[in-house]
Amino acid sequence: MSTKIEWTQETWNPVTGCTKVSPGCKHCYAARMAPRLQAMGQEKYADGFAVRCHEKELERPGRWRNPRSVFVNSMGDLFHEEVPEAFIQRVFEAMRATPRHTFQVLTKRAERLAEMSPQITWPANVWMGVSVEDANCTDRIEHLLTTEASVKFLSVEPLLGPIPELPVAGIDWVIVGGESGPGARPMDPAWVSQLRDRCVRAGVPFFFKQWGGVNKKKSGRLLDGRTWDEVPPR
Repeated sequence: MSTKIEWTQETWNPVTGCTKVSPGCKHCYAARMAPRLQAMGQEKYADGFAVRCHEKELERPGRWRNPRSVFVNSMGDLFHEEVPEAFIQRVFEAMRATPRHTFQVLTKRAERLAEMSPQITWPANVWMGVSVEDANCTDRIEHLLTTEASVKFLSVEPLLGPIPELPVAGIDWVIVGGESGPGARPMDPAWVSQLRDRCVRAGVPFFFKQWGGVNKKKSGRLLDGRTWDEVPPR
């Protein structure tokens, strides 16, 4: 499904549904969206936001002829404890079978990611990331770095506090963004500039997604008068 997410072109959800594990999940957009999709009669959300695996979705990347960047599981978490290991492996098989696409996988379950990583054959077209919403979540980065993913990235969104010592050694990309939607928690511009400067000094591509807020379009994406859309080479 095409998407308005600024750092990707497509979303693909072989897994839908999740449970909240940390402060960044408080106002989860996917949890808000799932009941609406259920009310619209969409089959994948017949059980709302319960964790479900969708075998039919495994065929979808093979039907996309043109190369594209694909955010995997915008409506769930591939490494959720309720997703069987065998299904996770099948998702990776589907990604290996379509090397023309670049798949961007993001998880908050970094411990399970690290546990499974030795069993995964990591293709070059799979980028692996973890969410880091505040300084208390930086341990996820340690788990990410144990993987054999060719590109390792951080999604620092929603940024809920300063992370002055964000570990970027071994990281290939950092995305930063503020929370958006109802109840959005504020983000201090100084937190963003601090992370941007850290990435610039380390030579790590930096992508600023949004300021967020209740009206994210009005808040925009400019940081110090420009957009920051840096992405690792595909």
